[in-house]
Amino acid sequence: MTREALRAAAERLFDERGADGVSVRAVADEVGTTTRAVYSLFGSREGLLIDSLAERAYELLDRGLTTLPETDDPAGDLIEAGVTVFRPFVREHPSLFRIAFQRVAPDLEPGPQLVAARARAFDRLVEKIRRLEAAGQLGEKAPTEALIEFQALCEGLGNLELRGDTMRLLPSNQEETTWRAAFTTLVRGFAAR
Repeated sequence: MTREALRAAAERLFDERGADGVSVRAVADEVGTTTRAVYSLFGSREGLLIDSLAERAYELLDRGLTTLPETDDPAGDLIEAGVTVFRPFVREHPSLFRIAFQRVAPDLEPGPQLVAARARAFDRLVEKIRRLEAAGQLGEKAPTEALIEFQALCEGLGNLELRGDTMRLLPSNQEETTWRAAFTTLVRGFAAR
């Protein structure tokens, strides 16, 4: 029994049953351990369900951004971050996306591990924005503004993809093309005056 096995079980249960279907007992049973083990690692149901799974979301994004190859085209690299890191994260981990970005528990105070994981992931993204700035491809846009706009597009497209209704208006299998076009417009547009 490991921390990762418990987090994976909680994510599966969230996918299948929603937040209300995830209890400490259900997660413990899924992994074949005791509720005491869950409490000792996560402190509470909220610690497991929200804090730990949000931490996992940012860890996955950090890993994706870290392993994304860097080319001599910083704008292209940022576009790829949206299309080949964030979109697969949304599709493969919809529960983690909802927990980390849609705030299913808005009153939760994030613990230090979540804060650190979120900071690491954002630092990776800031590095990509800074590369744009160094290459003169941010125009008059401040890096913080570019970061917020990029994040807003990630979250917005993620919501559209998970809801499905808007994306169904597209011809079959055009979702990735739409993501790429949206990120290309945004990122290449940063340089426009």
